[in-house]
Amino acid sequence: MKSLITVLCIAFSMQYSFAQDVKTPPVEKKYSETEQQIITLSKNKWQWMADKDVDKLTPLFDDKSVFVHMGGSWGKKQEIDIIKSGGIHYKKADVHEVSVNIIDNTAILLNKITLLAVVGGNEVTNPFIVTEVYVIENGAWKLGSLSFTKLLTPEH
Repeated sequence: MKSLITVLCIAFSMQYSFAQDVKTPPVEKKYSETEQQIITLSKNKWQWMADKDVDKLTPLFDDKSVFVHMGGSWGKKQEIDIIKSGGIHYKKADVHEVSVNIIDNTAILLNKITLLAVVGGNEVTNPFIVTEVYVIENGAWKLGSLSFTKLLTPEH
């Protein structure tokens, strides 16, 4: 009886350990044309921020837009001035995950990123979930809000 229980325990533990080795490939999400447009716009925004291209960012940011960072929150003018002056230089955003939801004339995009930036002269790397809210206005998408939420674990 003892040996039967031992054999069963070993069999169950082997089955459990083999089950852990099986990896299911990630499912590729199919995005609608509008969702893909928002994802592309977000990707371009990260590049424009890295390039400090305020000529492309200025029309993208709505006049009433808000920006929430670890050190505070402010509006469009302050964000453009900070980017232009290099107060924050968004050097590189490695996007690990993206999702987008469209609700009427609003798009909410979530990016899980690792951001390499220079803040106050110091180069820093932080993991974030970034929430971007876009609103369509006169046929063009405008950024209404950009919020950074720092992740407590650096795992991606």
